[in-house]
Amino acid sequence: MTGQQSPEIGFRPVCAADLPLLARWLAQPHWQDWWGEPESELAIIREMVEGRDPCRPFLFTLDGEPAGYLQLWQVALNLDPDSLAQSPWMAEVPSDAVGIDLSIGDADRLSQGLGSAVLRRFARMLLAQGHETILIDPHPDNHRAVAAYRKAGFRPVPHLEGRTDGVLIMQFQQDQA
Repeated sequence: MTGQQSPEIGFRPVCAADLPLLARWLAQPHWQDWWGEPESELAIIREMVEGRDPCRPFLFTLDGEPAGYLQLWQVALNLDPDSLAQSPWMAEVPSDAVGIDLSIGDADRLSQGLGSAVLRRFARMLLAQGHETILIDPHPDNHRAVAAYRKAGFRPVPHLEGRTDGVLIMQFQQDQA
């Protein structure tokens, strides 16, 4: 991250009181480029908060203030026929793998090294919790995200490169972070 003193990065689960903030973020152009329709996406996040969707939503904070969104998903919960029809590559990674989605809240925080710093810290936390395979799946045309993920220590999964339509499957490599 740029600047004199790096802020303290923290993580906390999303709660119902955070939904208006997430609605504001989802409506911003840099979210619109890569996320679906804001109301639909917010409904999915609401299902996560209420425990009706197995993904775990988090806010990441800087010095205690919300600065962006992360969601953690499990490959094992996406191996049903419908999920595999949409993402057949999931059958080719360890079933105990976890995946991360990340978005910076406000556009004025983009291109400052925040995404890579947050992602590196979150991935290391997941490793400490015993997760061995940590994935992220940006759209290959999302060059800003791909660069940030590389900086954070993620690398393309070689046996999947060029075989996953619309996503680049990347795996965290501790020695690259």
